[in-house]
Amino acid sequence: MIEKLIEGFDTTRFQIDLIEWYNKYKRDLPWRKDQDPYKIWVSEIMLQQTQVDTVIPYFQRFIEQFPTPKALAEADEQDVLKAWEGLGYYSRARNLHTAVKDVVIRYNGRVPNDGKQLLTLKGIGPYTRGAIMSIAFNEPYPAVDGNVMRVFSRVLKIEDDIAQAKTRRLFEKVVGKIISKENPSAFNQGIMDLGATICTPKSPQCLLCPVQSHCRAYAEGIEQWLPVKSKAKKKKRISYISLLIQDEHGQIMIEKRPNEGLLANLWQFPMIPIKEVSLKHLPKYVYEKYGIHIRLENKQGELRHVFTHLIWDIEIFQAKTTDKVENDRLKQVSQEALADYPFPVPHQKMMEYI
Repeated sequence: MIEKLIEGFDTTRFQIDLIEWYNKYKRDLPWRKDQDPYKIWVSEIMLQQTQVDTVIPYFQRFIEQFPTPKALAEADEQDVLKAWEGLGYYSRARNLHTAVKDVVIRYNGRVPNDGKQLLTLKGIGPYTRGAIMSIAFNEPYPAVDGNVMRVFSRVLKIEDDIAQAKTRRLFEKVVGKIISKENPSAFNQGIMDLGATICTPKSPQCLLCPVQSHCRAYAEGIEQWLPVKSKAKKKKRISYISLLIQDEHGQIMIEKRPNEGLLANLWQFPMIPIKEVSLKHLPKYVYEKYGIHIRLENKQGELRHVFTHLIWDIEIFQAKTTDKVENDRLKQVSQEALADYPFPVPHQKMMEYI
């Protein structure tokens, strides 16, 4: 199957054309200043599901705060989550934190240059392993993500559905055959840059493409139709009431989310699924759940937050209490102190209503 896909394909010329273009036009990115495997690792985790322009300032602040694996391993999880605040997909930060602790214990703080060892670290899959091995250690490992599949689906006219796991495995084998053995670092980064700047999802700039002469989809005029990707499942919607509960001193009640699952260990304002309770019975529900009496006041606003597979519709209400509460998962803090806690984006937006 693989041999048939690349039959007649000039692999050597493709490598030369791509790498020459990359060396001339590569993007100036902070994690490319050196080949530090830790920095490359951090950048690749941040770049999952996130645009480069968004990642750059986060990466710079994160490396300044945690410059080495040892520094990150010794950090408190809340500080790591706070540094990640607003970047989303917080399981990435928790997995990175866990994996770096493993690196410090097992490898004396040095990111391993062995592909099999990298795959044993939490949060590192074939793509991240490939990126670290090729970019940091110049080893010919494929690094296949959506950008790379888009490029090669067009270049080789592969019409398999890229939403399927088996198709990703197919592309990993294809790239494994085509990747430059002499300069895999430039090859993989060249494909990444090509997908980000030239071979874009819509309106690819084929006239500027350095590998246009190799592209089978362009030759047939079907580059706009590739890659093939089946539609994602419809997102689940959940409606919530979120409460901005203040005491007589203006302190605000916050709660820590569970240790597992979506947005684990981040802080939020109390949030209650609307299906569980009516507004009329909300004070009783809050007392039974949190152990405090509240007086419900005005509705302050609404917001919607879209996750990858989920949508939150949130109604925001003010509430007052004269009770005090403090435990591992509940706190009453001043408005100024809110900045010390990591909050997910929708709850950061709620702060304007306080």
